Amino acid sequence: MDLLDRRFLFVVGKGGVGKTTVATGLALAASRRGKKVLLAMVNCNERASQLLDTEPIGPDIVTIGENLDAVNMTPDAALEEYGLMILKVRAVYNAVFQNRLVRAFLKGTPGLEAWSMLGKAFYHACPPKGAPDYDLVVLDAPATGHALDMLRVPFVIESVAPPGILRRDAARAVDMFRDPERAGAVLVTLPEYMPANETLELANALTDELQIPILQLVINRVLSVLFAEDERPVVEGLPSDLPKDSDIMGLAVAGRRRVLREMVQARAVRKVSNHIDAPRSELPYYESLEKDRAAVDALSEALLRHV
Repeated sequence: MDLLDRRFLFVVGKGGVGKTTVATGLALAASRRGKKVLLAMVNCNERASQLLDTEPIGPDIVTIGENLDAVNMTPDAALEEYGLMILKVRAVYNAVFQNRLVRAFLKGTPGLEAWSMLGKAFYHACPPKGAPDYDLVVLDAPATGHALDMLRVPFVIESVAPPGILRRDAARAVDMFRDPERAGAVLVTLPEYMPANETLELANALTDELQIPILQLVINRVLSVLFAEDERPVVEGLPSDLPKDSDIMGLAVAGRRRVLREMVQARAVRKVSNHIDAPRSELPYYESLEKDRAAVDALSEALLRHV
């Protein structure tokens, strides 16, 4: 089954690994296939607008291009929209949700703000009645720890909340999030030790604790390989073998540094690939991505090519 044929994708990983680049690329790729797509970000300092060369994206859904909408969800805006979805009439919403005591209770309820944003994104992909607003929702999730906290919320609500609308919607979300035919996670990492280790912990939590399927592993900023494996020991030892005043000492030191980076990269890629049983895509290292829309389009297609 094609990755983009799902209804809901979580793009998750350690902060700084390029989740927004991957989420934006997936949304672009799906929209080019004629799918109606929502790129949903979670209360972040968004940079998708720079990648898409558009105005800053705020808490209201905006149209970016043909078949592609985007939103940067905030707890207050998402809670208001979620409340209106449930109560239908703004006068009723105002009477309930604008009450000072009710608002204080909602803000003090653990996980409710997270669920308001996750629930909003889920609602667009799977409303309780009628056709969904979008063929695919791509959620640009927070960094690993916060993402797991957010993803745990519907599971907790389903377990402890009394029967009612909140529990019903949480149960529907859990059912979808665990269905590999409809939803799943796209893990993003870098070919480095710390991101790779954190990605393994994230994969274990998703698989063992939450039972959310991992649909794809994306390794971002992969360096092109300059030295074959049997060449690396030679290049690594070259600075030690040359006279200190050698004319090529600078070149030799640069070569050694590159070899060491390639070795770290190879080990990190091998580690996550051996542990995570999912199709793998590798994206090349690219500077100033925000200034080159053509590169963003090329990366979006590269996401769908598996190693």
